[in-house]
Amino acid sequence: MSRTTVHTVDVQFGDCDPAGIVFFPNFSRWMDAASLAFFMQCGVPPWRELERTRGIVGTPLLEINTKFLKSVTYGETISITTHVEEWREKVFIQIHRVMRGNDLVCEGREVRAFVKRDADNPDRLRAIPVPEDIKALCS
Repeated sequence: MSRTTVHTVDVQFGDCDPAGIVFFPNFSRWMDAASLAFFMQCGVPPWRELERTRGIVGTPLLEINTKFLKSVTYGETISITTHVEEWREKVFIQIHRVMRGNDLVCEGREVRAFVKRDADNPDRLRAIPVPEDIKALCS
């Protein structure tokens, strides 16, 4: 089992569509921020530092599934709880639960991989085995 972290978002007017409902891609943006916050709250250095010291560029998104249950509007505060549901050899599954108080408003499931630049073609990224030390920090 992995640790669970919390990332808080104050929803702004500009996050909403003309009806005052959060525009759905913003949930993906916030879950992406929660993913980075998860690793940093677990003690993993920022991606720029990891790229410089270990060649790890980050954890790009490979697959996403989002389920919307309730709407959110500006002026509200939401919290995103994040944990890793499963660690595999080269990918991991991260779960985000977007809460408004005690109400679940959205749930996201992401498949991500740790990547480095390809030695033969630095424009390409290659998945690497999940680093054991990072996995330990997050468990």
